[in-house]
Amino acid sequence: MSKIWEFFENLGEYVYVADAETHELIYMNKKTLKSYGFQSLEEIIGLKCYEILQGNSLPCGMCNNEQLKPGFFKEWEYYNPLLRRELHIKDTLVEEDGRKYRMEIAIDCGNLNGRGHKSEDYRNMEVALNEAIRVAQRQESMDQTLQVLLEFVGKNLEAGRAYIFEKDDHDHDHNTYEWVAKGVAPEKDTLQDLPPEICAEWYRKFDENQSFVTENLEEMKDVDPQMYEVLVRQNIHSLVVVPLYDDGKVIGFYGVDNPSTRYFEFVSEMLQIMGHFIVSSLKQRNLVRELEVMSYSDPLTTLGNRYAMERYIEQVDHTEPIGVVYCDITGLKRINDSEGHSAGDRLIRRCCDCLKRVFEGNGMFRIGGDELVVLCTGISEKEFYQKVEELKTELAAHDVSMAVGAAVNTLEAVGKDHLLTESERRMYQDKAEYYRSTGLDRRKI
Repeated sequence: MSKIWEFFENLGEYVYVADAETHELIYMNKKTLKSYGFQSLEEIIGLKCYEILQGNSLPCGMCNNEQLKPGFFKEWEYYNPLLRRELHIKDTLVEEDGRKYRMEIAIDCGNLNGRGHKSEDYRNMEVALNEAIRVAQRQESMDQTLQVLLEFVGKNLEAGRAYIFEKDDHDHDHNTYEWVAKGVAPEKDTLQDLPPEICAEWYRKFDENQSFVTENLEEMKDVDPQMYEVLVRQNIHSLVVVPLYDDGKVIGFYGVDNPSTRYFEFVSEMLQIMGHFIVSSLKQRNLVRELEVMSYSDPLTTLGNRYAMERYIEQVDHTEPIGVVYCDITGLKRINDSEGHSAGDRLIRRCCDCLKRVFEGNGMFRIGGDELVVLCTGISEKEFYQKVEELKTELAAHDVSMAVGAAVNTLEAVGKDHLLTESERRMYQDKAEYYRSTGLDRRKI
């Protein structure tokens, strides 16, 4: 026998091996083959583990392949609905011939020696979990999907609060999603930008593929006083927190506060199962956000593009005054022709920097090669025109020239097209005055 797992051929426990990348079954020992109705290994080769072992059409939400390491076993418990057995599972990663394999050894725990109550609760929870994932997948956005999942977790575990924390590039943690039970105060807004030392003990456990579980918060008082102070303020007396992994790296965590003692013994496992779907949803959310940035922003200046401007206008109060500043960069063609487009790009960025310094907090857009637009809301007409004069001073101070036209009105009164056209018309007046006063040939610049 060339494969290490074939040593378990006659073991009285369930043993199977699957390709960690493709999920294709490679091996089952005699007990596992017989239990699933197979006569030989030839019958299972090429079949997917999730199809045969769980009866699923897609990879299992509880799949922990990313957490497995060669030489280490991850242990957990699971009720298998096809075998109708409670299993104590040991998973590890085996590398052979340049490939990675998931090897699982499952010890049959029967009906837990009469403790059928857990198995019944566990089975009911799994059914609800699958239904929650189906409902979550039908949501219009990943933000809604994640909220549905947290609501399911919180309600079904009878917890006070369910939440997701994500780690940023500086290792600070942010509470990005939250569900709270009726009568429980939300904490999301107060749990932002937590410094690394607050959750340091938890991350040490996460790095060892462990969750953090405590049924009595007072046990943390001396062991982790910083985290204890954060939690006791929230009236937490018990909690379960599990890590969120992406490609083997911890990207955050999620958990529940004060879950029902009835479910406490398998809360961690249920959260881990759901955790894989949560990570997938977070990754899809991030992809959508990246695509949205690409669709609505100008890559050279980071300002919004024409599509972003249209969306911005749709969202403002059409009964309130809005000021429009329409700018045209003077001399861009000459710079591009004489010094190259890199120099022209630098000129565009310098003009945009002037806009940002004066109109920070307002909508700023690049709607053409040399055309920039600022939309100002929540500002009086007097303040708006003062800002326009500030812009002209800023441009002169940084030795760049733009023709500037400005107009202010309500969209309800004149409509967006009229307001944009009016500010553009005044910009062309300003440009004509520039050419007249300087004597320059507009065709050359």
